[in-house]
Amino acid sequence: MRGSDGMQESLFTVAKLDDFVPSDHPLRNVRTLVNEALGRLNGLFNSIYADTGRESIAPEKLVRALLLQVFYSVRSERQLMEQMRYNLLFRWFVGLSIDDAVWDHSVFSKNRDRLLAHEVVESFFAEVMALADRKGLLSKEHFSVDGTLIQAWAGQKSFRPKDGSDDQTPSGGGRNALADWKGRPRSNDTHASTTDPDSRLYRKSHNTASILCYQGHVLMENRTGLVVGAVVSHADGTGERAAALAMLDTVPGTRPKTVAADKAYDTADFVAACRQRNVTPHVAQNDGRRGGSAIDGRTTRHGGYRVSQTIRKRIEEHFGWAKTVGRIRQTVFRGINRVDQHFKLTMTASNIVRMARILFAVPQGALQ
Repeated sequence: MRGSDGMQESLFTVAKLDDFVPSDHPLRNVRTLVNEALGRLNGLFNSIYADTGRESIAPEKLVRALLLQVFYSVRSERQLMEQMRYNLLFRWFVGLSIDDAVWDHSVFSKNRDRLLAHEVVESFFAEVMALADRKGLLSKEHFSVDGTLIQAWAGQKSFRPKDGSDDQTPSGGGRNALADWKGRPRSNDTHASTTDPDSRLYRKSHNTASILCYQGHVLMENRTGLVVGAVVSHADGTGERAAALAMLDTVPGTRPKTVAADKAYDTADFVAACRQRNVTPHVAQNDGRRGGSAIDGRTTRHGGYRVSQTIRKRIEEHFGWAKTVGRIRQTVFRGINRVDQHFKLTMTASNIVRMARILFAVPQGALQ
């Protein structure tokens, strides 16, 4: 007998959001870690909000929603709120019931800006790292460092002379004609972006084009590959090494440490600065550099150097995940402070995903 194509809803339905989320869904483990870290930020949240007045969006729900935006590559707050209206998984993770009204995207953005202004992302990142430390996941001795370019939310046409003159010659018709800069020198000393003045014109190598961008830097511990330091700086030739030293200064303890890095860090000043901090630089040798490598056989002859050179490449997993899933290939924020918080939130999300896999993985043979 053929079934009917009609749909008739029952008058009363008794169901919980938890019933719609599979018991083995990966977000269950992620939510456990997120809630444990957020619980330790209660004092900070109390200091941000007034004791009286109309209730705003709970900061815990804001943070969970921002993490969902990273996990599922949601492009904008408008699309995130649209998903929240009909996606039961999103409602469950954030903490909204089926009957709760979803916030307007503009209200969500204003409340998000409040979190950014009070550096809640930095505090959340620190609590996630403290949680990883309590669970024995962090190494206190062996680290790796690297940097990546983050394309700014600004076009090349916004890169104008600082003196107010116009060096753009249209090459073609139309309202959005191409600009011709041939023969006109353009540098960060004489030009700045009118869209995002904090961005810099920079290129990673001689084989790539110059773009308006920032530099994102990561310090990773080598035991489980978790990011213990993340910061965004202006893009320049010395930014990677300066940021690496600044992040190493934040690592607690006075015991000897090692830091692995690629050839870009093989300079005499960086190697000397590391040794002054009681940090052994396991830097890849750049024999093609003028004057030779700053690393000699006293470092490379040890087996730990070869291990560090192998493990340091795992830092690219964070960059790859952040650019393909977390949307930091080109940031949607303007200003170095906002881009820095966007980068830290993305690295925090990457850490949480990695921690959930490590802590809640099924041991081999457990299902046999």
